[in-house]
Amino acid sequence: MSRVQLALRVSDLESSVAFYRKLFGVEPAKRRPDYANFAVENPPLKLVLLEGEPAQPTVLDHLGVEVPSTDEVDAATRRLTDAGLITLEENDTECCYALQDKVWVHGPGNEPWEVYTVKADSGQRQKAAACCTPAAAAAVVGEKDPATTGAAASCC
Repeated sequence: MSRVQLALRVSDLESSVAFYRKLFGVEPAKRRPDYANFAVENPPLKLVLLEGEPAQPTVLDHLGVEVPSTDEVDAATRRLTDAGLITLEENDTECCYALQDKVWVHGPGNEPWEVYTVKADSGQRQKAAACCTPAAAAAVVGEKDPATTGAAASCC
């Protein structure tokens, strides 16, 4: 089953977990000291909460589509590339306490989108200090403006 992912950077992870537990009526599927995710069946949603800075408002970190397999990530990569979008592929990356294969693009408002599959559980949230930071991925691929290149960062 595929589902949309919404990743939020929150200032108070405990309060956010309590709120979304009540909102969706489910317990977190994965919980770590700086991270939580909810696998909501109805509506099909993967909600990722990333610990942010204290006293800062919640912000959209990135969006995604979780798919069941690497084959579907590869198919999305081909489809997005064929459609003229610039993609950034990451295979066997450790992020958000999972081993993942993924592809990133940016939407017209510079919002980062990932299509990803979780291959296994992992003990690490990120593979680098700039997990889920679109500017970091632009640097990785050598681009100056991710808004015009479609480059995005790695995470979740």
